[in-house]
Amino acid sequence: MYIRIYQRKYHLVEITTKFTCALALIYICLPHRFASHYNYLSLKQIENALVSQVTHNITLQHLEECSYGDILTENRYMYGAQYREEILRSEEILAGGEYYPEKCRARFSTAIIVPYRQREEQLHSFLIYMHNYLRHQRIHYRIFLVEQYDQKPFNRAKLFNIGSNIAAEYGFPCLIFSDVDLLPLNLGSLYVCTQLPRHMCSALDMWRFNLPYSGLFGGVVSIRTEQFRAVNGMSNLYEGWGGEDDDFYERLQARNIDICRFAPAFSEFTMLRHKAEEKNENRVALLRAGVLRHKMDGLNSLMYDEKERRIHSLFTHILAET
Repeated sequence: MYIRIYQRKYHLVEITTKFTCALALIYICLPHRFASHYNYLSLKQIENALVSQVTHNITLQHLEECSYGDILTENRYMYGAQYREEILRSEEILAGGEYYPEKCRARFSTAIIVPYRQREEQLHSFLIYMHNYLRHQRIHYRIFLVEQYDQKPFNRAKLFNIGSNIAAEYGFPCLIFSDVDLLPLNLGSLYVCTQLPRHMCSALDMWRFNLPYSGLFGGVVSIRTEQFRAVNGMSNLYEGWGGEDDDFYERLQARNIDICRFAPAFSEFTMLRHKAEEKNENRVALLRAGVLRHKMDGLNSLMYDEKERRIHSLFTHILAET
């Protein structure tokens, strides 16, 4: 079958092929137009969902509370070269990678916990951008880098557990677990806790800003310290890549704790390029038996050796032997 367009005849197959290619090109160039549909908090709902909790030292400040409405309303794009190339006003950052605004009293204190091993390039990019980014949010935060000191398979979840214990020593009521290769694009992705645990990076460029499945709860997540302890933290058994996030999600579900997400515009992240991690061959078997281990595998069974704690200018560095 042929179709005449202007002065030229086209076979139907040729038209179909060209149309399909055009759609594919649009999908590649404009992935945000195809973001997954899922339940999320709208702009009006976000502020009501935020949990105002701070460490003791912030409560002692005699200042007016910081406001956050303008940050959410504007949701300014931040991933520009000026914030990625060098740390601006580095004198504002306290030892250990801590910051709080001086002109108003922060309503939120957040421990940002980053599991780490041999990712120097990504770490460099993460620290520069995140310190520039986070200070615009007017929150109190501290970055904890938990490095696996041994050569065993990388145990990301166990490092999160270790980091949560260290953050508790400093009195942080809110935990954000973040991979070192994930960076937020817009300022409205507040690094604070909500009433429910929050999946923060549901619109990730690696997935063309789609959410692969509704139970995905990894990459960057926030959870109140008391909630994390209520579910006994994360499993310590996932060595290698994969499975620990799904296990954590199942723990929350078993305790009837739901998760939340912000609207896609407030959840856009980019992933830095890196070499793929070695997969955990036992992850499927561990997941199947996960519900049976929740009460005995986690914070209450956590064993590690803290080899050293270093207070760097941009982060608090925990060297842990797992």
